[in-house]
Amino acid sequence: MHEKQSVGWREWVHLPDLVDCPVKAKIDTGAKTSAIHAFFVEEFSRDGEPWVRFGLHPMQKTLDPEYTCEAKVVETRRVTDSGGHQEERYVIETALRIGGHTLVTEMTLTNRETMLFRMLLGRNSLAGRFVVDPQASFLCGGDTDSGPKA
Repeated sequence: MHEKQSVGWREWVHLPDLVDCPVKAKIDTGAKTSAIHAFFVEEFSRDGEPWVRFGLHPMQKTLDPEYTCEAKVVETRRVTDSGGHQEERYVIETALRIGGHTLVTEMTLTNRETMLFRMLLGRNSLAGRFVVDPQASFLCGGDTDSGPKA
């Protein structure tokens, strides 16, 4: 049995398949699946399979930097947000690094421009690996303004 790593209610994560800078994520055990901010999403086909191209502003409260990312579509899924609103979202899989752990996780794409955090890290990504300390922040490194080094 592995000892689970503690994470705070907010942490810096790296998404090496998508962007080259850390993203501040809210740890959200109420969300089943993780979600990342996508300010535009375009579906296209690659080798006969569905892919998406999407725009990402990874930093809070700013439109810089701006990334255009591409990922294979795992599926589309109807998601209900915390306000009870339902939305059909693309689901992708991507590598995620947090606290010395690298895992592949599912992530839905949605516009989070008006939200405080550009990413939510849901319980499917946390299960079996992490324990959440709701009084702590950045237990995996970094601080409020700058994430940990890559």
